[in-house]
Amino acid sequence: MLEIAALTLPSIDPIIFEIGPFFGIGPIALRWYGLMYLVGFVAAYWLASRRLPRTPWTSEQLSDLLFYCFLGVILGGRFGYVLFYSFSSFLENPLYLFKIWEGGMSFHGGCLGVIFAAWAYAKIQKWSFLAVGDFISPLVPIGLGAGRIGNFINGELWGRESDVSWAFVFPDAGPEARHPSQLYEFFLEGAVLFIILWLFSAKPRPTGSVGGLFLLGYGVFRFIVEYFREPDAHLGLYDIGLSQGQLLCIPMMLAGAGLIVFAYKYRPVVASSTPDGTRGPKQAKG
Repeated sequence: MLEIAALTLPSIDPIIFEIGPFFGIGPIALRWYGLMYLVGFVAAYWLASRRLPRTPWTSEQLSDLLFYCFLGVILGGRFGYVLFYSFSSFLENPLYLFKIWEGGMSFHGGCLGVIFAAWAYAKIQKWSFLAVGDFISPLVPIGLGAGRIGNFINGELWGRESDVSWAFVFPDAGPEARHPSQLYEFFLEGAVLFIILWLFSAKPRPTGSVGGLFLLGYGVFRFIVEYFREPDAHLGLYDIGLSQGQLLCIPMMLAGAGLIVFAYKYRPVVASSTPDGTRGPKQAKG
């Protein structure tokens, strides 16, 4: 056990307030993590709206697209957690999949959910899937960063034991001082990744390159932070010394790098008035 003078995270009720019950249902509670999801969604919508006048998109199409993506985050995040982190619980009781109130969301599952949602909406609208991906990719880190702040407030997904001066003692993690890995993820996967993608997409780029950079960037940052984050207790580390999160990042990084190479080799640089350099969804069919 590391004996150091560490910061202590106060025990914060995960429920901000609750009302009800109503008609035998409830009570209805607003949780910090849910609030962070809402903040991320609203911020993403605001930024997307600022770019909207320079695209052939309508506000209704933007709202529909983001709604699809929001569903993709929730459904994909839950399915991904059950599949990647708690499949044995699902085999014991298939209804576990729907017990969202017990917790358990996976970013990698949420990412797959957003990819599927964007693909489905692009298919419906007969738009370019890669162009849609380029449009939404710079918006995703906002929600990621907000979610990590929610994890920190809840005192969950804490880091490994540490003697750094900014280590925290988390209420449910024992007396050991630990890395505040949630804040590392907020900084790298949220703030830094957003800045990189926003600046990169400010100039015309080959269609698909912005989405590829998101996959590569997130994969690299998450892989790094996993060395400071406590592995899931029921999974631990694999024999090669990597966590489940790191293993899931490897195909993500490969896919991102491959998409960037493909974009620069086979997709033309788009001369467009859109600030992120994508073609308008009605202008590209590839």
